Amino acid sequence: MVSLISTGSNYIIVIMGVIYAITCFTVFLPSTEKRQVKRMDRQELFMFVFHFICYGVLFAKTLDTKIIFLYLAQVVFFKMLIFVYSRVYVDCSRILMNHTCFLLLIGFVMLTRLSFDKAVKQFIIAAAASLIVLFIPYFMEKAVWLKKLKWIYGLLGLIFLSSVFVIGTSQNGATNWISLGHGIALQPSEFVKISFVFFIAAMLTKAPNFKTMLLTSIFAACHVIILIGEKDLGGALIYFVVYVFLCYVATGRGIYLFGGIGAGTLAAKLAYMLFAHVRVRFIAWKDPWSVIEGSGYQITQSLFAIAAGSWLGKGLTQGRPNDIPIVESDFIFSAITEEFGILFAICLILIYLGVFIHFLKIAMDVRGRFYKLLAYGFSICFIFQVFLTIGGVTKFIPSTGVTLPLISYGGSSVASTLIIFAVMQGIFIIAYKEDDENEEEQAGQPDESDRKKYD
Repeated sequence: MVSLISTGSNYIIVIMGVIYAITCFTVFLPSTEKRQVKRMDRQELFMFVFHFICYGVLFAKTLDTKIIFLYLAQVVFFKMLIFVYSRVYVDCSRILMNHTCFLLLIGFVMLTRLSFDKAVKQFIIAAAASLIVLFIPYFMEKAVWLKKLKWIYGLLGLIFLSSVFVIGTSQNGATNWISLGHGIALQPSEFVKISFVFFIAAMLTKAPNFKTMLLTSIFAACHVIILIGEKDLGGALIYFVVYVFLCYVATGRGIYLFGGIGAGTLAAKLAYMLFAHVRVRFIAWKDPWSVIEGSGYQITQSLFAIAAGSWLGKGLTQGRPNDIPIVESDFIFSAITEEFGILFAICLILIYLGVFIHFLKIAMDVRGRFYKLLAYGFSICFIFQVFLTIGGVTKFIPSTGVTLPLISYGGSSVASTLIIFAVMQGIFIIAYKEDDENEEEQAGQPDESDRKKYD
């Protein structure tokens, strides 16, 4: 009976995913404000229908009343979050708000399916972080002096990253965690990537000369070298790519882009030669079947899960996602694909792409160079992390051990991503008010016929 409910409801879940993915792009079409509001309301409706069906299936499978209480708590949380944002920040991006909630919602559903305790922990962290970051858009708008703190961003980032060498602990082969006791751990690199983007943007706000570029490059290299020393190769790659693209955006010179690609290729070659764990991951990527009982086990199980899901999925609770090691964090995309299907997985990728396009639009709309560089930096940081995660679990690229934003289990990852989304909300509000001021200035200027009268 539960199997029939899960399989039948999966068709509705996939349909909701397809419709939501389509609306991610239709919102960019020219329309009236009234029509846009209706589109956002429909998005919200699809999101809550998806949420209701998923938790209905999870309850039918377990008959555990704790799932109902968790579901109700999440509904209250999402409704309050949307209500508060729409009342406190009337000029906020409703699109970005919906995407934030929907991605969190997918994560809560999958974590509840995989581990109820981890789902509760993730929900508590996300709720607390959402309350804290609520003040960030207001702070972004008022704190016009943020671009003056460039050296503070750089120095604090290096100190925080380096702290793991003194008080850090190792997890999954990387020494990039700080234990806070009672099973709580903090990953500094997730938060330092925010200060890193602020540092690069602040350094390159004014037209950069050779000295500025040199100092920026030295500090950026120090960040990357520390991450390599921690064996956090995914983090190092994200930092490096953000630095290269921001240098290109700030200067418009192709030498930074192509030089960065060349330097990255050389660095990858050196890493392969110098670090045994890099060679292990490369072999597991190149031919996982030859080491299926060892380093290739995780990626082969991921591929089996994706293949088992086929186009429409096996149905929520009907797969075997726990066969994949560390499935709730690095490989959660494989679990989603197995139970919801490849079609839903493609829709999820399109939703992430929709967020990225919206980030780019914010970057293009805002006039201040500092905010523009910030928006471009977080755009690249976000989409490249998505690429590394999905590329790794599908064997498109070697696995780098990074999380899927807002979906994977991990308090540091969720909190840092919510901070990034809040910063982007702040930049969106700044751009919106700049546009209003520009329209008022144009409205206050006399037209050409009036000018002739005054001449």
